[in-house]
This record gives sequence, C-alpha cells and structure tokens, in this order.
Amino acid sequence: MKNYALTWTDASGQRQASSVAYDEGSANGRKDDLEAEGATDVTIVPIRPGELPQL
Repeated sequence: MKNYALTWTDASGQRQASSVAYDEGSANGRKDDLEAEGATDVTIVPIRPGELPQL
C-alpha cells in the first residue's frame, strides 16, 4: 500500500502539512475538503510510513 500526505496553503497564507498518512482515495477526498475550505496549492505527496511531508 502506498501512503500519501498533503501540503497546502491555508486561507491565512500559512503553509501547512498533514501529520497523518492517507491511502490514495482518502488523500483525494481530503484534498477536496481542503479546497472547499479555501485552501490553495493543495498537493498530494507520496511518503513512507512515519515520514512527514516537507513544506
């Protein structure tokens, strides 16, 4: 199974990164949620278990 995390810019302009790993389907769902909340530059990043994405 591949793991994915997300990075994005929130509505206040702060860069953010998810602290949990998602499967591909869940990552796409979370991306949709973030964009609906006004986040921009939402990117799905492949990661290894236990890793955090780089901002």
